[in-house]
Amino acid sequence: MKKLVLPAMLALAAFTFPLSRIAQPVSDTAFLADSNTTDEVPQDNKLVIYQLMTRLFGNKTAVNKQYGTVQENGTGKFNDITDKALQEIKKMGVSHVWYTGVIEHATMTDYTKQGGPSPDDADIVKGRAGSPYAIKDYYDVAPDLAVNVKTRMTEYEALIKRTHANGLKVLMDFIPNHVARSYKSDAKPAGVIDLGAQDDKTKAFAPNNNFYYLPGQSLVVPKEGNPLGAALGPREDGKFAETPAKATGNDVFSATPSVNDWYETVKLNYGVDYQNNRKTYFEPVPDTWKKMRDILLFWAKKDVDGFRCDMAEMVPVEFWAWVIPEVKKVKPDIVFIAEAYNPKEYQTYFEKGKFDFLYDKVGLYDALRRLMTEGGNTEEITKVWREESRGYSSRMLRFLENHDEQRIASKNFATDPRTAIPAMVVTATLGSGPVMLYSGQEVAEPALKSEGFSSEDGRTTIFDYWGVPEHQKWMNGGKFDGGKLSESQKQLRDFYVRLLNLSSSSEAIRKGRFYELQDANNLGQNYDQKHVYSYLRYTDNQRLLIVVNFSRDKTTKPTIQIPREVRQRMGLNPDQFCTYTDLLNNTPPTEYLTLTLPPLSAYVFEIKEKGK
Repeated sequence: MKKLVLPAMLALAAFTFPLSRIAQPVSDTAFLADSNTTDEVPQDNKLVIYQLMTRLFGNKTAVNKQYGTVQENGTGKFNDITDKALQEIKKMGVSHVWYTGVIEHATMTDYTKQGGPSPDDADIVKGRAGSPYAIKDYYDVAPDLAVNVKTRMTEYEALIKRTHANGLKVLMDFIPNHVARSYKSDAKPAGVIDLGAQDDKTKAFAPNNNFYYLPGQSLVVPKEGNPLGAALGPREDGKFAETPAKATGNDVFSATPSVNDWYETVKLNYGVDYQNNRKTYFEPVPDTWKKMRDILLFWAKKDVDGFRCDMAEMVPVEFWAWVIPEVKKVKPDIVFIAEAYNPKEYQTYFEKGKFDFLYDKVGLYDALRRLMTEGGNTEEITKVWREESRGYSSRMLRFLENHDEQRIASKNFATDPRTAIPAMVVTATLGSGPVMLYSGQEVAEPALKSEGFSSEDGRTTIFDYWGVPEHQKWMNGGKFDGGKLSESQKQLRDFYVRLLNLSSSSEAIRKGRFYELQDANNLGQNYDQKHVYSYLRYTDNQRLLIVVNFSRDKTTKPTIQIPREVRQRMGLNPDQFCTYTDLLNNTPPTEYLTLTLPPLSAYVFEIKEKGK
């Protein structure tokens, strides 16, 4: 890993703002119609989310044997997420922790001797540990995560309380679209009828069936599915008894799903007849809707603060429109975040579906990824706020990593973790909505090696037992003090700490208006508009100028222009000199705004009139 060098400090040179641009202030209407800004009144939604894969976070074992068992490679536990760990997460400016992979899912590990579940048939499990998105029991937690398997729910409840005691809120997954083929709830409360228990299996579709069926056909598992490589998993024989076959989780209505399908899961029926022109049957309320509402309420009553809803767009928006208000009747402040990928449907899922937040993956994430790999242009950022998320930027969850995406430091993505410096600043400060960090991102985890079912693809496995090497250096045997990090890793983590704390505490970032400065500077001789991106975030009390350079090898020295009318709109006297203090890099104030922008640098200047 290359040594991290943080951006150089400012080079100072005399500069005065041009006073001849527009002499009179523009009207509110004209200003709001300016193509460099938006008429959105920002909401203070600056959740700072730390996502951690619960099975991986606290694992101290560093064997990392390919396809290793839980005994060989170890697993993190609820109890490993200690007060100290939570305090260190809190110090990063984090407000919410997303505990990923909590609910019990299909696995090849046998817990019967500890009073837990038996292993699942290897032919319908991906990875020895199993996918946390192939749910086996909505009313239970994964035995992997407990010190005492019999009291695993108690251990999770204690983690929720411990998280709250450390000033953090709890998010967890809700997986509504599909379940494991072996789904059977052993922990369901009294009176709850299991999914599929009352289905009419002679019908491909019935409004109150929980699953879709292929009458007269038996499931044929993919021949290419080789879950443990050369080893054999439990009951692995290329067969799984399922007659009639059920539709597969990714909307595959075939008894012979391919190895590239979600063949380990089955699709839940929300009253949509997919094989008959998607005809809907939403009245009376389908049985699946009621069952899923009860599951959400079960977890809400355990004092969970919110749900990240997996593949929310694969479930009819009418369900969300019904269920989210139902849950909020019980817990009004609970948060719903949708994993969403279709910008054309953002408005539908916000306004009709009642979601609080949606992923901004195909917009900002994809745009920044291209810039980080030198294939993009800052114009793509403009398109995101001006078109794709216009009117909803305060409700878009933004990130550079999560469990589905490749690690920044991996050879499959950017390799150089410093590319995150400008990109993460934009991610955290472009809008007043939530920002997310994935555990290990802050210490440049590169996701090396093939873990087992998860090939060497630049992602940290969610299917296998594994220790995350660079994260383990920060964890330092449970001290959570970064004691084994290199100097460059310490610098990188310090950047994330400073940025996220600034994002969570700055009024202008939390609820300020936005103004892009690309057009105001596009004729500047030293303003590399493809790689340099600048904008303002401001309230009546605070004014910020954010400037980043995405270039990996080019230093630029732009003189940033802030139009006279924009200075007036921010409440500044356009004839008064200002001071500029870089809050991100903690530099002293300067009266000048000619900058030296080294490669992969970022600045957040607070603007104040001189003498104030």
